Amino acid sequence: MKKSTKLVSLASVILFALIGFAFMPAPKKITVKGSDTMVILAQKWAEVYMKSHPEAVIQVTGGGSGTGISALINGATDICNSSRPMKQSEMDKLKDRYASMGIEIPCAKDGITIFLNSSSPVKELTLKQLSNIFSGKTKNWKDVGGPDAEIKLYGRENSSGTYVFFKDNVVKTDYAASCQTLPGTAAVVNAVAKDKNGIGYGGAAYATGVKHCMVKKDDKSTAYVANAETVKSGQYPITRYLYMYLCNRPTGEVKSYIDWILGAEGQKLVTEIGYFPVK
Repeated sequence: MKKSTKLVSLASVILFALIGFAFMPAPKKITVKGSDTMVILAQKWAEVYMKSHPEAVIQVTGGGSGTGISALINGATDICNSSRPMKQSEMDKLKDRYASMGIEIPCAKDGITIFLNSSSPVKELTLKQLSNIFSGKTKNWKDVGGPDAEIKLYGRENSSGTYVFFKDNVVKTDYAASCQTLPGTAAVVNAVAKDKNGIGYGGAAYATGVKHCMVKKDDKSTAYVANAETVKSGQYPITRYLYMYLCNRPTGEVKSYIDWILGAEGQKLVTEIGYFPVK
């Protein structure tokens, strides 16, 4: 074979290889959006999964549970992370658009933690006391065993699933107008850490640098702090599931990813981040 013929053959091989590569299907990008409470966990899941599945591309963003649910309804995300259950009105919108009420997947558990400044002498509060504090009925720490000082409230913005869950299950009325709303649990923790009269709430995984207040159902009950044992047993009074929502039953790479999250490796990461496994 002549040298020129060899060169032509080699060029043909390279050309066909490049054409084949160009027509290979691009990796499926999985988009995940929603709960700020879950964003650290979701980012860790994505990071570890992609290391062992290099064909996968997973993009995680926060913005709040409400933002994630809206994105799911609008077709702007594959998976919505939410720290609260979807509302009926939201499921109705999904049904109108996709003829489906959506798929709900509990993927972790959380005990909403009450944050106090590390110098606070208050050790425990009842659900009723928390309701009175965050609704503005109780304004002074002396009324709940603390110093004679005004209570400073810190909470989440209304797009947050934690905001909605805490309002519906603890406050059970409107939040006090004086409650400062902050974009993320980390910001709530930071504010309480700097304010000796502050109190806030948020996911257990963020509770560093502040005092964890024990919570009890009523005056006759035992007070508990959120940990793996009390959340699993239901003894901690402000326990909730963390969810992933999809428009329809997962298939392909999305199903593989969710199966991995619910498996041993994914649930181990739940514990490492500071939340509690569903199994």
